[in-house]
Amino acid sequence: MTTSDKKKIVHIHIGTQNYKTSLTAGNHELTADEPQSVGGQDTGPDPYDYLLMSLGSCTAITLRMYIERKKWKVDDIYVELRHFKDHAEDCEDCDEESAKIDKIEEEIIVKGDLSDEQLDKLLEISHKCPVYKTLQGSVDAKASITMH
Repeated sequence: MTTSDKKKIVHIHIGTQNYKTSLTAGNHELTADEPQSVGGQDTGPDPYDYLLMSLGSCTAITLRMYIERKKWKVDDIYVELRHFKDHAEDCEDCDEESAKIDKIEEEIIVKGDLSDEQLDKLLEISHKCPVYKTLQGSVDAKASITMH
């Protein structure tokens, strides 16, 4: 079984403290929450923040791996992401929530000495990040529920 064939497992727990949620991945524990404006305690990033951080970190790591392989001189990579909902183009029912589509804007800033051609190549490589490819493709998500 290759690494890409292994199932990733994370554990999520939410109790009675409004929306404060414990996220566990291996030895790492994080907190997710909602802002106070929607009833949360703002003790951690919200789920969309984690989605953006997942894409941004994957992009940065993918670029760093490529840059190291090419032995290019790059000191820092910064990735800034924005998520918003936008009306679908040519929308007939634009007032309905379902008429909006999710959009993510990703700005990559590279500190180093690269040509325009190298920067174009890095943009191309950024689209090869596994999380980017997952978001661009279709995901077969299934849920089950049990009572304890």
